[in-house]
Amino acid sequence: MRRTLTSLVTLLFLFSIVLTACSSSENSSVKDFNNGNTVTLKMYSWRTQDKDGYEKIIAQFEKEHPNIKIDFEPFESTEYNNIVNNALVSGTGPDIIQLRPYDKSIPDNGDLVALDDLKGMENISDEFKNAAKGSDGKIYGMPLSLNNAVIFYNKDLFSNNNIPVPTTWEKLIEASKKLKDKGIVPIAQSGKAAYLLSLLHSVIGPSAYGGNDFVNAILKGKTNFKDQKFVESVKRMKELSKYFPKDFVGITDDDAKALFYTGKAGMYINGDYRLEEFKEENPDLPIGVVPGLALEDGGKPLVTTWVDGSYAIVKASKHQKEAKVFMEYLASKEFGQLFTDTFNRVSAINGVAPKDPIIKEIAEANEANSTPYLLLVNFSQGTPTTKTTFENALQGLYVKKATVDDVIQQTQDATDKWFKPTK
Repeated sequence: MRRTLTSLVTLLFLFSIVLTACSSSENSSVKDFNNGNTVTLKMYSWRTQDKDGYEKIIAQFEKEHPNIKIDFEPFESTEYNNIVNNALVSGTGPDIIQLRPYDKSIPDNGDLVALDDLKGMENISDEFKNAAKGSDGKIYGMPLSLNNAVIFYNKDLFSNNNIPVPTTWEKLIEASKKLKDKGIVPIAQSGKAAYLLSLLHSVIGPSAYGGNDFVNAILKGKTNFKDQKFVESVKRMKELSKYFPKDFVGITDDDAKALFYTGKAGMYINGDYRLEEFKEENPDLPIGVVPGLALEDGGKPLVTTWVDGSYAIVKASKHQKEAKVFMEYLASKEFGQLFTDTFNRVSAINGVAPKDPIIKEIAEANEANSTPYLLLVNFSQGTPTTKTTFENALQGLYVKKATVDDVIQQTQDATDKWFKPTK
């Protein structure tokens, strides 16, 4: 009996050692990663306004991975491309970079690590992964978020002046006329940076050319940018300009945003990511949102959507293993929810639900009836790209150096140089 008891005690002791060893092994993957040495990963982004939010998110990651530190370094958007390209050419720079959406230039240069097998990629829809694919079909970036181009409006200005919230193109014009008659800037729009004009078109255009039916037709070569439906979309862009601030081509987007959040303008058309900025500038601003314009009264709004960049691992990094651990965190639902809650934006990760009522409204409208940001998602290639040609031509239209026909012709000419319709 004593021998049996002794044997049992010995077995229990050995079992406890095994459990301790297993526990130590599990913890070592987090606490003693890289043999206890601390590795710092440099991470580049073009969104300077996100720095405080990322510090919060990164702190959570570092808490779980104390031997991996993230140095988040954002740059001005207009300078970012040159900074990244120079860093990649020199071979000394960041470990992780934020990729522009639908831009194949960096993935095709061979400077990045393919992420097709990254844990968590299964949480992201294939259509979103296309934003970070190279010409070889491999995925080089972890999609971050979904942007939606929307119309923000000042609830008080509309209700106090008995102006119905616009839901169609015709009602948008009616609302703009009434605001202008009241001495209120109808739409706070900047035209100084050309990309703002194609972004504006992404909201106005679909209600003219019909959304996905036209998109599918042009991608298959059944029509092109000379289609009268697309021509109509450019005519609407010209018509809308009479409701912009005076000399809007010369003012910056910051000027336009200020007109809106100080209550001097009734509407502001841009990406839903501007919501957080407005809340910071004026927490009391009574903001409403039109997710998109419907084709007809009572119809569902057409919500323009696209992936807003993705994060990639630089092949020249000496810490690819650690970078991959961080990328897996970015692909997790934990990060997706934290990102959405921090920035009030729609995550690209499936199953993440926004809590902010405005972002939730946009996300639900997106799920019901979305259309791609045509010029960005499908026509961001060529030298210069079709998108760049289009928005520069729009600037010419607004300063009376080009006609609607010129805009159409220049856009089609740029497309013909590279575009091959899908089968």
